[in-house]
Amino acid sequence: MADLEKANNVQVHATSPHDAYRNGGEAAAYRNSPTSAVKNTIANPAPLGLFSFASTTLILSFYNTTVRGIHTPNIVIGMALFCGGLAQFLAGMWEFPKGNTFGATAFTSYGAFWLSYATIFIPGSGVLAAYTDKKEQASAVGIYLMTWMTVTFLFFIVALRKSASFIALFGFLTITFMCLGIGDLAGQPNATKAGGVLGVITALIAYYIGLSEMLTAEKAAVVQLPLFAFKHD
Repeated sequence: MADLEKANNVQVHATSPHDAYRNGGEAAAYRNSPTSAVKNTIANPAPLGLFSFASTTLILSFYNTTVRGIHTPNIVIGMALFCGGLAQFLAGMWEFPKGNTFGATAFTSYGAFWLSYATIFIPGSGVLAAYTDKKEQASAVGIYLMTWMTVTFLFFIVALRKSASFIALFGFLTITFMCLGIGDLAGQPNATKAGGVLGVITALIAYYIGLSEMLTAEKAAVVQLPLFAFKHD
């Protein structure tokens, strides 16, 4: 106990703002100012990230299946920028102070993905205009999608010890990226359509997980949706 009191006294003395100002000015005061335990009142950002991801994925996936004869996906740009992109990226940032490495990495990564994807199709960005050869453009997009398939597969590996819901989410998303990548690299429209169908399933799973997370945060939820999480000893 004596050692603990001594350590605490040293900490208080060393971190006194007044001492810091005398010894080094404002910058030192900022570095050495004492911190106290603060109750974590940050709301769970996961539903925001999951709903944003699911909504943008659902829209683009319907376009990839050419539903109602839609072949031009540009209407998804707004969603990709502000919903799948910005909102999901912010959800990832809020996961960091909650100490959720997996959620922070996943939401931030896919938020950045949607922002980069939107940039490709923004008129005037010059990204697609730089390609005069359609085959070269398709190959470039295919490599882009296959890279994200790899990133998603890494998340899938981590999800193997989390829950059946997350395994399904990242498993379907991995296959979705693979089909979309093959569709561009091999020039197979049917593979792209298959990727669209799988993307719709992926979006529905993300909606389910997001709803489950939001219901869990409610004190009097009308129902609880299980995520089928694995128990760890």
